[in-house]
Amino acid sequence: MSQIDVRPVEGKRDLDRFITLPNRLQAADPHYVAPLTMERRESLSSAKNPLFKHVQAQFFLAWRGGVPVGRISAQSDDRVADCGHFGLLAGEDDPEVFRALFAAAEGWLKAKGRTEARGPFNLSINEECGLLIDGFDTPPMLFMPHDAPYVAARVEEQGYAKAMDLFAYLHLTSDPFPKAIERIIERPRPPEVVVRHLDWKRYDEEIATVIDIFNDAWSENWGFVPFSPEELDHLAKSLKLLIDERLLWIVEVSGRAAAFGVGLPNLNEMIADFDGKLLPFNWAKLVWRLKRVTYTSGRVALMGVRKECARSFLGRAMPIYIFDEFRKEGRRRGIERVEMSWVLESNLPMRHMGEALSNGSAYKTYRIYRKALA
Repeated sequence: MSQIDVRPVEGKRDLDRFITLPNRLQAADPHYVAPLTMERRESLSSAKNPLFKHVQAQFFLAWRGGVPVGRISAQSDDRVADCGHFGLLAGEDDPEVFRALFAAAEGWLKAKGRTEARGPFNLSINEECGLLIDGFDTPPMLFMPHDAPYVAARVEEQGYAKAMDLFAYLHLTSDPFPKAIERIIERPRPPEVVVRHLDWKRYDEEIATVIDIFNDAWSENWGFVPFSPEELDHLAKSLKLLIDERLLWIVEVSGRAAAFGVGLPNLNEMIADFDGKLLPFNWAKLVWRLKRVTYTSGRVALMGVRKECARSFLGRAMPIYIFDEFRKEGRRRGIERVEMSWVLESNLPMRHMGEALSNGSAYKTYRIYRKALA
């Protein structure tokens, strides 16, 4: 077998090979959904993604016999001390491919002074992250990875061990809520509590409020990295086509925003037949599908309660109020499946809620790995 050569990605042709490689590797998987190449190009562009104001990154392709057989990224985030990240991992089912990829990524991280590698992060913990280790028999929701079953073993062969698991819970909107949750929903809400939709006329201000709550609510969570104002602006603009004000809620207490929940239509369901391409005509199909509400699944992608409220009964009830609103709106739109993801293994309150809503267990598990760098 010919030698594996790992080289940095250089130029547009290499970047397109890097982006589309998983499409070939997972072509036989009926549940794999190719990401939109145009969106991936923008996400990986240092000129367009403000994440790169804080993050240095290098993308690598593994070649064998003139053919790309694997890929990996290495990231050094100025906001994270000591620990470097890897991500965007894919490769043929060959230990030598993964050995060569990780050797390149780890060498780059060590040259940046990083003493530990964690991942996968595509490209940060606030974006797509984790390696799928359980739940291969269903397609992924938007912004959630879908890896080949062999990848976890290949990663562990390179000396990586579990750092944290992330869970996804699936709720069928036709199922009744558990009695404990029904009791909270049926209890009259305090008069100072208002659950309202996003005000589209104040879109930028509303998204800023959501991120402010997020940065406060998540600040003590494992691996937390705050959104910067530039990242917020980029996120708000990139999601504007997908955001539906009827699927985003803000909970106000005495007129002050205290909690939020962001529900998104499952883009993957709408682009599954696009093979990653928007041009020349798929963009029109996507707009039509969004406007016609042709999707039957959605994802509660972000949720947060301000720390000052979180430990009170009202603070624990706020996520239930939000999920109840999402389910009611989803039923009106024909949404049959709602994913709550992702939930940190260490976030016991949200895990308990997820388990209550999904007959007791997560239906997908994603793993973050770590390894000390000598």
